[in-house]
Parts: sequence; structure tokens; C-alpha cells
Amino acid sequence: MNIGLYFGTFNPIHVGHLAIANHLAQFSDLDQVWFVVTPRSPFKQKQTLLDNYQRLQMVELATEDYDRLKPSNIEFNLPQPNYTVTTLAHIQEKYPNNTFSLIMGEDNLNSFHKWKNYDVILENYKLYVYPRISTNTKEAELKTHPKVHFVNAPIMEISSTFIRNAIKNKKDIRPLLAPSVWRYIDEMNFYSK
Repeated sequence: MNIGLYFGTFNPIHVGHLAIANHLAQFSDLDQVWFVVTPRSPFKQKQTLLDNYQRLQMVELATEDYDRLKPSNIEFNLPQPNYTVTTLAHIQEKYPNNTFSLIMGEDNLNSFHKWKNYDVILENYKLYVYPRISTNTKEAELKTHPKVHFVNAPIMEISSTFIRNAIKNKKDIRPLLAPSVWRYIDEMNFYSK
């Protein structure tokens, strides 16, 4: 199986994440997209970052109706801090019969050369890059690399930060979240303080 790995804190997962992942699952050669929930770093306690399992729960709720979108907690038991190159080696070892690719926004491609062992990642994995509206005019040198594939996915300018701030300010942002995710956030009183 050809699997795209979509890394993120998903704090919370929103319709933008789902639209991009579903687009890739439907309109590329990927069979599935796994939402790899990045754990809270024990070294960086960010007050607005929910517990790992609460964020995983939201990803599970958001993807339950999509056969080709899957939640993944694969990084939860790996050494901190998490480096993508380490996670990829671990996943490849655990699922040797699958082919894995990375999914990232165009903004991440601009700084990809700063990632730990980025050249090893590029040598062994495809990168699926979705468009972002960016004020950063720096052209990514990797745009023409044979392993980099630009995807004509919808441009989604929704951020988890915007959603958290809107909830804190008592705004109705239900259309930006899967209904089950909104109910969970509301029930648990997340992001309201």
C-alpha cells in the first residue's frame, strides 16, 4: 500500500486538514493518508497544546467516516524530540510491505533543508506538497527535485491557532470542524480559557 504521512499537532484537527488529506487520498496515487499526531514535547510545555490522547481522539472522531484517512499515534512511544527521519525509519521497519511518502505544505518545503537528515528523507521518500498562500517569496530550491510532487489541492487558509482563539473569544466556528470534533471540544470545554 502507498501511504501518505501527514504530520501535525492537530490542535485541533479541522476541515482544512481533512480536505487536503481527502484530496490526496482521492486524486493522487496514495491509497491512504495517515494523520501522524505529533506528541507534546516534554521540553516545550505549550499551554494551548492539548494532551496527546485528546488530540488523537479528535483525529479519530474526524476520520471515522473516511475509509482512506487513518489516525496514527506512532510517534507517542518514540524518543523525544521527534525527528521525521527517525519516525520514517521506525514506520518503515514496522510496516515493511508499505511505501511511505510525506505530505507537507509549501511553506514547510521552504525550510525543509533545515530538517535533520533532510537529504536522507529525500533520497528515500516522495514529498507531496500542497499549496499555501505565503508572504515568503523565497523560492524553495527543492521545487524541481524529482521526489517533490506538487498537488493541485484546494488552498485552505484555516489554522488551528485561529480556531483556538475563536473558541476562546466565544465565536461560533462549527463549520470549520467536523461535527463530532466540535461536540468533543465543546463537551470537554477545550480552548475556552
